[in-house]
Amino acid sequence: MLTVRFECRVLHECRVPVYNTRMSAANRIKKTNAMRILEDASIPYEVLLYDDDGEHKLELGAAVRIAEKLHLDADAVFKTIVMRTEAKEICVFCVPARLEVNAKKGRIACGAKEIASVKPDELNALTGYVRGGCSPLGMKRRFRTFIDESAQLFGTVYVSAGVRGVQLALDPQHLAAAANAVFCDLT
Repeated sequence: MLTVRFECRVLHECRVPVYNTRMSAANRIKKTNAMRILEDASIPYEVLLYDDDGEHKLELGAAVRIAEKLHLDADAVFKTIVMRTEAKEICVFCVPARLEVNAKKGRIACGAKEIASVKPDELNALTGYVRGGCSPLGMKRRFRTFIDESAQLFGTVYVSAGVRGVQLALDPQHLAAAANAVFCDLT
């Protein structure tokens, strides 16, 4: 596991990342939209890298496997689920790796009669992200975003940086502020 820490000054100038291990030019991290949003808001975060095996089927527990690869508590690793309401509104839900969005609680959170997951082949066109690399930050458009209230139990939560193989570590309150999200019971 490689951890990269970014600390931003108030003037939005980020210091050079401090790498825990030496990185070759080929392994350097390209900033994602999610990282830029955090830096623009002067929100500190860390970047964690893991080997992406390309297997992102929900039934195989990809988010739990990511937590295991990074030696993290799976309850602190949040996956991003994009759903559509009966009125065609897109809503974003962040829930712990081991859990799923409870349909009834999701409907209550967004005030919808029905919600359903967006199909994987639609995900990129709607958000700019692919399954396994979907971040609640930096989507093509801002969608209403809901984070499971359990995130508030942790000092640090982990979400995708917007590409497979890269996770962000940050304070859950900072995540909610950057995503313009609300905490609610989703699981």
